[in-house]
Amino acid sequence: MSDSRSRRSRVFTVSFPEDLARQVDQVAHRESRNISELFREAFRVYRLENAHAQIERARAAARLRKPQQDYRPSDVEALVDEVRTLPRKKKK
Repeated sequence: MSDSRSRRSRVFTVSFPEDLARQVDQVAHRESRNISELFREAFRVYRLENAHAQIERARAAARLRKPQQDYRPSDVEALVDEVRTLPRKKKK
C-alpha cells in the first residue's frame, strides 16, 4: 500500500454491556450515523467539557486568591513565574 493510501486513523476496540450496546445502535440508527462518528463526537464533547471544567476551576481558585492592588503589564512575568513554580497535583 502506498503512503497516499495508508490509513490515517487508528482502530480501537471497546466493550459495552449488552443494554448499553443496544442504545448505541439505536442512536446511530436514529441519527443515520455510524458508531465511529458517534464516538468521535462523544470524545470531542468530553474534551470540550473537560477544558471548560479546568477553566472554571482556575477561575474559582483565582477568586479565592487575595487580589493585589492593580496589576501592571510589568507584573505579568513575575505572576507567570509564580504560577509555574507551584507544585502540581499528580494525575492518576
